Amino acid sequence: MKPFEPFESTLAVLPMDHVDTDQIIPARFLKTITREGLGEHCFEDWRRDPDFALNRPGARGATVLVAGENFGCGSSREHAPWALLDAGFRAVIARSFADIFKQNALKNALLPIEVDEATHRRLLEAPAGTVLRVDLDALHLPDGTSVPFTLDPFRRACLSKGVDEIGFVLEQESAIAAFEEGHAQGLDTRSGLSASRRPSRTLP
Repeated sequence: MKPFEPFESTLAVLPMDHVDTDQIIPARFLKTITREGLGEHCFEDWRRDPDFALNRPGARGATVLVAGENFGCGSSREHAPWALLDAGFRAVIARSFADIFKQNALKNALLPIEVDEATHRRLLEAPAGTVLRVDLDALHLPDGTSVPFTLDPFRRACLSKGVDEIGFVLEQESAIAAFEEGHAQGLDTRSGLSASRRPSRTLP
């Protein structure tokens, strides 16, 4: 993962609620053991319709997707954020997200942004070519308005550093080693009791 950096993008607007993970990446494409190439099949079944929202010229090149309520519902497949990322998206804006999709997205540096109804309506109705700026604290709209959004502090720290949970723990390796060294003498790892509380044993 790369450290998250603020970026600007036009919008790809998908004005639909309850977009499930099987529509984001159909199950028949989950046989791969790598993430590469999934973007080619992102929204595969819907893209067959020439009038599908993401087939329109205004959606081309957009790295921000605007969707409706409960985005990413359905099965918990991590392939859904993989496919969106491989298709070029860096953030998804919606009224709400399925919780498992949201967590999978954050673990893979796809930023899920929940906005209020008024902001959501403005984005859905924004003219083609509208550009907004995204950082880890807020959306910055073309009129100069900033719309803050909530992001878990731990996830914000991971995104800003470009690490996942394992990477975050590995960064604390020296602190963990120092803690363990300071407590090793007083801990009985067999019983979980400190040496001072360990029951005495009488040899036969």
